[in-house]
Amino acid sequence: MKYFNVESEAVVVIFCILLIISSSSCKKEKNPVKFPRGIFPDSLYNLSSINSEYDDYNINLFFLGNTYPLIFSSNRGSNGGSFDFVQGSITFSFDQTNGNFAISGEITNDVYFGTIINKANSSGNDFGPYGFFSSNDGYEYLLFASETPDNGLDLFYVKNLPSYSTTAPVVSGPFPVRIFNTSFNDAYITFDTNGDSLYFCSDRSGDYDIYSHKRNTAEITDNFLAHDFEASFKVDSINAAFNDKAPFVNKNIMFFCSDRPGGLGGYDIYYSVLKNGKWSSPFNPGPPINSSYDEFRPVIITHQDFLNQAIIFSSNRPGGKGGFDLYFIGFSLAASTTSN
Repeated sequence: MKYFNVESEAVVVIFCILLIISSSSCKKEKNPVKFPRGIFPDSLYNLSSINSEYDDYNINLFFLGNTYPLIFSSNRGSNGGSFDFVQGSITFSFDQTNGNFAISGEITNDVYFGTIINKANSSGNDFGPYGFFSSNDGYEYLLFASETPDNGLDLFYVKNLPSYSTTAPVVSGPFPVRIFNTSFNDAYITFDTNGDSLYFCSDRSGDYDIYSHKRNTAEITDNFLAHDFEASFKVDSINAAFNDKAPFVNKNIMFFCSDRPGGLGGYDIYYSVLKNGKWSSPFNPGPPINSSYDEFRPVIITHQDFLNQAIIFSSNRPGGKGGFDLYFIGFSLAASTTSN
């Protein structure tokens, strides 16, 4: 007769359980990462937690990991009247195991950015904020366009030393960008990546055109901006005989908006690629970025953890909260624009 040995049977059971757990643990220890780098999705996100029933556009971004503090123009504070700068932030995440992307935003009341905004805001309309760190003097600059009684839109700047706390910075300005300002409308300044070329738009020749200007990067930035007026040059490969406005440069890509024929309607977003020292003919990315309504002031996001870029722009298309809303979308260059 075979006896049931409880002790030996228990040992066998425990061993089997440990074997199963060990096998399961080995499986769990395998790298769960299916997407080492993220992809900004090509679906359109309305930044509804930032937008208002009024007009929200002209965004500028500051990079802090996956969080981007931002400054943008809005007429919400005057119930649809004049435009002032408002602050907020967006945060995004990408799940490396399932490829899910998430983005959120909020209106903020940060002391640091609030101090800068309070210095920049004027009694007129304020548009096109653009942040720039100057390595030759160690200052952060916020450049923008403000409406003046006599000259329409003029370019101005404020500056402050960077701060790594939430304390209020000491902000100087606003000062006029004398080297570019005219009696016409001059607005939407942007630097290239190296800081040796600046771009802006002006209607000094009739319609709005995009202009470029070279500078010596060794010269202190505010000394350069305070020069007596100097002529700038139209970017002929980009401009058309219509309104070309709001350039924004990131690395070798320039985004801008134009009401030229051939678009989807109103102002469309276009981009150009710098190849062999020259900007390519503009390319219209089509829908869903562009629509039959107005799209304006595109800003590029490049992140080392993502394979493509993203842009934030404004549009008055239906379906938003009202007026111009801010939108976010992933973006990849068309193959035809990257070939030589």
